[in-house]
Amino acid sequence: MRRLAAGLTLAAAGGLAWAVAETRMFTVRVHAVPVLAPGSRPLRILHVSDLHLTPDQRLKQEWVRRLAELEPDLVVSTGDNLAHRDAVPAVRCALGPLLDLPGVFVLGSNDIYGPQPKNPARYLLPPSLRRPTTDEARRLPVDDLVATLSSGGWLDLDNARGTLEIAGQTVSFVGVDDPHLERDRFPAPAERADLHIGVSHAPYTRVLDSMHADGCDLILAGHTHGGQLRVPGYGALVTNCDLDTRRASGLHGWPGPRPDEAGGAGSTWLNVSAGMGTSPYTPVRFACRPEVSVLQLLPRS
Repeated sequence: MRRLAAGLTLAAAGGLAWAVAETRMFTVRVHAVPVLAPGSRPLRILHVSDLHLTPDQRLKQEWVRRLAELEPDLVVSTGDNLAHRDAVPAVRCALGPLLDLPGVFVLGSNDIYGPQPKNPARYLLPPSLRRPTTDEARRLPVDDLVATLSSGGWLDLDNARGTLEIAGQTVSFVGVDDPHLERDRFPAPAERADLHIGVSHAPYTRVLDSMHADGCDLILAGHTHGGQLRVPGYGALVTNCDLDTRRASGLHGWPGPRPDEAGGAGSTWLNVSAGMGTSPYTPVRFACRPEVSVLQLLPRS
């Protein structure tokens, strides 16, 4: 019995050590998305989400800076950049060379309110029972963050629309402020381009439905952390919103299968990033490496 207890203790300690180490195993996930009009030049999107930066995270900042070497045509940030009141300079350092490229962004709840200790079991509750608190004492310098993200010309898509010329192609966007804080207000209809992209921090189904109805060809979101603590062979246990766990991260279709799969006609491409960070109070990831996504947009067959 003592040997069993000792073995279980050792296994638990080893699992915890791995979960801490995994937070530094940064990964680039590459997906091919046949979404462009036939004959179009391929486009490369870098999708960055949930950095959750603190001033001392030098390794993460340097890794994100080097993503400019991927030479994306467009950068999309789906929020939760901050995890500390003094982290805006860290965001500026991390995204520095990327801010000079065409880009768009929305905010997440952790760009507005600082993190706080939580019981991890809370995430197993239904979404209606675990809404985040909006304590003004924890308010972060969100105006400074928006100024930083906008400094090179990135479009702020919080409850807004916008259009960019990217590599000779016109791309229209629709975005919402963070649905997790119920700040989302879908913008009024407007003319869309040949490529229409929806951007949201949290992939709540009401937002995905609205973007699908708006004619989006591709929707980008974050927030879920991919489940953060995944069960090998099973996957995510939670998404921290009302999205099903099967779509906790990666490239999928909404509302049905992916458009390239049988029965997927009429679906919109949906990429949910597992993100780069964690809350300072739960600095662990398991079977869910921190990631950014590179979406290779290709012509439809």
